[in-house]
Amino acid sequence: MSFPTTTHALSLSRVTGLCIEDPEDEKANLALILDRYKGSITSLPKEKGWLTESLYMYQGHWFPSNNLISIGTVMASQEVFQANPTDIYLVTPPKSGTTWLKALAFAILNRKRYTNISTHPLLIFNPQDCLPYIENEILRNKPTYMDANSTRLFATHMPYTSLPQFILDSRCRLVYMCRNPKDVLVFMFHFVNKLRDKSLDRITLEEAFEMFSKGITPCGPYWDHVKGYHAASVKHPTQVLFLPYENMKMDTANNVRRLADFLGYPFTVEEEAKGAVQEIVSLCSFKNLTDANRHGNIREGLPKEAFFREGKVGDWSKHLTNEMSQILDGITKEKFNGLDISF
Repeated sequence: MSFPTTTHALSLSRVTGLCIEDPEDEKANLALILDRYKGSITSLPKEKGWLTESLYMYQGHWFPSNNLISIGTVMASQEVFQANPTDIYLVTPPKSGTTWLKALAFAILNRKRYTNISTHPLLIFNPQDCLPYIENEILRNKPTYMDANSTRLFATHMPYTSLPQFILDSRCRLVYMCRNPKDVLVFMFHFVNKLRDKSLDRITLEEAFEMFSKGITPCGPYWDHVKGYHAASVKHPTQVLFLPYENMKMDTANNVRRLADFLGYPFTVEEEAKGAVQEIVSLCSFKNLTDANRHGNIREGLPKEAFFREGKVGDWSKHLTNEMSQILDGITKEKFNGLDISF
């Protein structure tokens, strides 16, 4: 994986504990993994993909055919990923505030380490760089975090039922963020058409709507993804924090406090008096993160700016027809019937 050069006296490996891999090594390891599980993968139900050519149905959810986060890396992670009881996992359906949640959690956990906001890593590196996906760990020749005794922060898009058993058994803390499915659809539509392989045709909004409404999305069906973690949060409230994106946007400061408490890093009275909460809210604002990521790539073919579009609640209203909106509302009402889930 390649990272942007900078004049700041910081390196990503020193900032996060990441062992930076050669992108060619990652590609080679991915090819080996896909070849290893080829027999199992080719027998699975298959549909047209979003970023990749195909999606495969595995354990009730759809996964991309060939990507750093794909059917192969999920299978391999389930087999070998090792969790620590002190780990923290940030979980989202794709395009549901992942980058923002990563920034907030990273800033909360590291606030005593980086006291000079003007040179904070989040103003230098993309939040996607600051903590890894567990799906990518299997591609590394070395573990991401060398110190197993420290708190390790990971992200994932995996459905609850697909998490490695080591994570479920270790009783780690999981933070789950979801958002209005209509916004998820629109943001995913724009995101994939920015990054979709040039050999594949552009996806139209009508095609995206049809696939999404049928549940055919990466790590989807969306509604099943949300329901899995909601059920886990009800059953294990001290282990799983269920946090709608809209709630976080509406009252960011209090939800940052709630997030810090859940992660085991509560703000002290002194920090509150000095404005530490608002400082993190401002640091991780859409404007600050967007300004810091206007140029450069996370890796070849993946520009930093692709992860920042609007960051608004309700942007779907500019894109979806009334009929599309009503259909998705109907599916959401049916799927979440009787559950305390609202946007």
